[in-house]
Amino acid sequence: MKFIKKQKSSSSNFRRKKGNNRRAPSTLNPELLVRKATAHKEEARTPAWNYEATELHPLLKRNLSKRGYTHPTPIQEQCLQPATQGRDILGIAGTGTGKTAAFLIPIVQQLLENPKTTRALIIIPTRELALQVTEEFDMVAAQLNFRASCFIGGRSISSDLARLKQPNHVVIATPGRLLDLNNQRALSLGQFNTLVLDEFDRMLDMGFLQDVKKILKGLTSRKQTMFFSATMDKKQRALINDILTNPVEIMIEQRIAASDRVDQELIKVQPGRNKFDMLLQLIQNNDFSRVMIFAETKRVVNQVSKKLGQSGVRSDVIHGNKSQSYRQNALKMFSSGKVQVLVATDVAARGLDVSDVSHVINYQMPQTMDSYIHRIGRTGRAGKHGRAFTFVD
Repeated sequence: MKFIKKQKSSSSNFRRKKGNNRRAPSTLNPELLVRKATAHKEEARTPAWNYEATELHPLLKRNLSKRGYTHPTPIQEQCLQPATQGRDILGIAGTGTGKTAAFLIPIVQQLLENPKTTRALIIIPTRELALQVTEEFDMVAAQLNFRASCFIGGRSISSDLARLKQPNHVVIATPGRLLDLNNQRALSLGQFNTLVLDEFDRMLDMGFLQDVKKILKGLTSRKQTMFFSATMDKKQRALINDILTNPVEIMIEQRIAASDRVDQELIKVQPGRNKFDMLLQLIQNNDFSRVMIFAETKRVVNQVSKKLGQSGVRSDVIHGNKSQSYRQNALKMFSSGKVQVLVATDVAARGLDVSDVSHVINYQMPQTMDSYIHRIGRTGRAGKHGRAFTFVD
């Protein structure tokens, strides 16, 4: 496989209006949320090439080998050459299919080829996912002397300002903090020639759209743009076409969707029944070893976690009002098994890579089917089966 060089043409992470912390009722049809996991196995596939056989830089191939990347996943296989050549990319592939490496590997290769001119900006909707992408970059680019910085809400902005006193080859950021740094003139958007929007379906929704438009306006040197996500809202197509230029479109159809590995059931709360008591009775079963509970509002998340603690269940929370250090510690405690239950808003529905989540419980119905799919995708990962329950009032 060859890479043909071509001449290139010359606040918080989610800003909401203050309100009463209430959401509109879900419009989802509950009957659509009942499904048995399928037992079939995904067919083995043979990639057309392996990383060692490519013309990637030897030091990059060394790092990929150490990381255990021998053969590309489908999204990586189709993305590597056009992305390395500087083409715009629209990549759609399911959770856990290697999308992060699909854009990081080409960026590192471009840095090795043109270290003085390549500068990449990766914009991500959540703090946790931003940290995971930064960790992945550090492994792919290990010992290559490329500097990457992660700027997210909930952390000291003075530390960010200090870090920006030195040049960065790659910046990974949530939109609000990125704009804060740009507004303080600590960071210039005009330096970046490569832009990645990860989880772009969420980045282009009404919550982030204005921030993204401001960022795009400031990217005066942008030559390459890559969009990656597990899903795409058809209503966003016109906007995507306006941003991308003659993109290579890569749509990886999963023979087995993540939700196919999850038993999905409804729990109907009858009049007069105590919903929390039903939840408590459910998770006290022995097989509920590592449970994620989702609610629509921060207030309900806090209430549920507090009641669980009072009932003797080890739990913690993740939502937008918690500091980043708190959220990282909560996730660490949950991942290590020191906490049985993690109660969260949809901020934890995307990007979190926690092994062996046995159950997902929707204590409140999500607003959209996409949110539902991302929530239940926290279980049934790595080929394992999971279970998901949704309470219906």
